[in-house]
This record gives sequence, C-alpha cells and structure tokens, in this order.
Amino acid sequence: MPYRAHAVPIALITLLGFAGFAQNSTAVPSQPFGKTPHGEKVTLYTLTNKNGMSVSIMDYGATIVKIVVPDRNGKLDDVALGFDHFAPYLTQTAYFGATIGRYANRIARGKFEINHTAYQVPVNNGPNSLHGGWRGFDKRIWKVEPVESDSPAIQFTRFSPDGEEGYPGNLFVNVTFTLTDDNQLHISYRATTDKPTVINLTNHTYFNLAGAGNGSILDHVVTLHANAFTPVDATLIPTGEIKDVAGTPWDFRTATPIGLHLRETGGNPIGYDHNYVLTKGFFSNFGLAAEVEDPKSGRILKVYTDQPGVQFYTGNFLDGTLIGKDGKAYRQYDGFCLETQHFPDSPNHANFPSTLLRPGDVFKSTTIYAFDVK
Repeated sequence: MPYRAHAVPIALITLLGFAGFAQNSTAVPSQPFGKTPHGEKVTLYTLTNKNGMSVSIMDYGATIVKIVVPDRNGKLDDVALGFDHFAPYLTQTAYFGATIGRYANRIARGKFEINHTAYQVPVNNGPNSLHGGWRGFDKRIWKVEPVESDSPAIQFTRFSPDGEEGYPGNLFVNVTFTLTDDNQLHISYRATTDKPTVINLTNHTYFNLAGAGNGSILDHVVTLHANAFTPVDATLIPTGEIKDVAGTPWDFRTATPIGLHLRETGGNPIGYDHNYVLTKGFFSNFGLAAEVEDPKSGRILKVYTDQPGVQFYTGNFLDGTLIGKDGKAYRQYDGFCLETQHFPDSPNHANFPSTLLRPGDVFKSTTIYAFDVK
C-alpha cells in the first residue's frame, strides 16, 4: 500500500480549512518590522521563555528572524542567520529562516503527474523548480492566529489557491511555533486540500552555533542519524538511488567536523546539499535526526522530526555579498541548514516516500530544534 504524506482521517477538521482555533489569553509581543512594496505591513513576533531564550518570527514567509540562546557561560547570542531589517528579505535568495512550500527542495524540470494529469510548476533554479517556485510560501504574508498553549506560541495560517505557482488544489495550511522552557522550539505543520496535490513543508533556518556572522561552521561537529542518502546529479536532483553512507564523505553516523571531508563531496559549488534517509524509517514515527555541537561556545542543537529525511546544507551558495546582522557579511560555509522533509523530487520517484495529499486527509508534521550546552 503506498505511503501518503502523513495522511490521517479528517475527523473534526473541515474539508477546506481548520475548525476551532483556540484562543490564548496571553498575547505574543510584536513590533512593526517593515512594509512590502505593495504596502503590506510586516510584523515581528517574539516568543521568550523563562531562561531568556527567545525566538522572533515575522509574518512575511512565517520566517524565523532570530534565535537567541545561551552558550556554556550563559552568554546570549543570536544563532540564526538573517537581517536586522526587513528590506533585505525582499531581494535575498537564500531563504533565511523561511517556511518553505508548497514543495520544499527541488522538482526536476518543474514537472510531475498526479493520476495521469501532468503539472508544470515554475523552473526557478537552473532546469528545476526550487522551494515552491518564484513566489512560494516564503514570499507571502501569513495571517496570525491565536493558539492555546502553556508555553509561548504563535500560529501562522494561509490559503494557497488552486493553481498558485502551478500546484493543484485549494490548500489551507498552518504553522505553529512553540517555545518551551527547556529551550526547545517546536514547529508543527498542518494542511488540507480539495484536490490531490503534492506537499513538502520545511523551515530553512541557517544556524551558526557560534553566533550569526561569527565565522565558519566547518569546525561544528555533526551527527546525522542516517545510514543512507540520496545522491544527486549536477543540477542537485536525486538520481533515484538510495546509497549507503559507509565509506563516503557523506558519512556522519558518528560525530564528525563538517569540514573534515567537505572537499571530497565535489559539486559546484563544493559542499553538502544532500538529503539524508533517516534511520527511524520512511514512516511517521518521531525520532532524533541530527545533533550539532560548536566546540567553542559549547552550544548544542538536536533536531527531532517525524519526516523521513533531512536536507543537510552547508551554505555553499553564500558568497559574502549578503550583509547580515551587525553589518557582517555571510560567506560560504558561514551557516548550516537541517531541513526536515520528504525527499527532493519525490513525485518523480516511485521508490521514495510519497508526498501526495488527497482530499479528506490531513498533512501533519512536527520538527523540534532543541538547544543545550556542553
């Protein structure tokens, strides 16, 4: 029986939307952050826990702008790459901190079929489609909804109409960010559709556990709980093979500095930009996907997810032209991403977990970014 994208019975959720958003008596602090060229106001919301950790998210792209966490000495620093002001987010192409959809990662030639019907979505990355097209979820203003939670939380929702960026189906989607007192950021996704469609949602935060703009991440030590990865062609599209990492530069089963074998990966540009097949399996069980430690600051990041894969990306396309927070340039390998996901180009590979979402089903997924020190 084919695996579908975390589909569950629709139960009490309405066919075209979500019923009964709960009210939260505690308002999340917010501040104006800018305006789009069309005059839409952009607002920045900040979640703060009892430890002083904070996460700031704007409604443009449901984008994480800041993640402020302590180091081993209790010093707070922002570990998420991005900008101090809104304007650069309009022109940058790095997807800093954004919620990505409808389809995260790449689709070969922007083509796929559903039930023998062919669809063409924008080709915006060489010969392929990347991260939802020319104007994906990362470039839209999301509606803010209250959410009931014992921890600071905020929910962003949007309606993606049938045919937006070429994707079929009226899609209702929400993303909830919750910050717990044990320094965990929970990101929960939910979506419904009225036509069969494909969906792959993720967050595209670039991390530097030494602090944004504070140098290279090549000495960060990474463990990926994956025995296999999906090799790619020259345009970063999976070949369809699921390859064992043993004996390759892609082996992070034990703690390994990012830079140790990076040059052996080849590619243009050189670096990691690959989907890892998580050892917890193809299905929706929740588990530990990755661990990262910065030896200098002592900060540790652990990533938990129910998704079958994670894209490990080392900021290969950063080239120093983007000037980020505090006027610091973001250079190649100054940040890493761990994008929990279904596999790239899944609609064109029958052997990959399916990303098909059907009417009457609900897409649900949760990822946790857990911070600690050593």
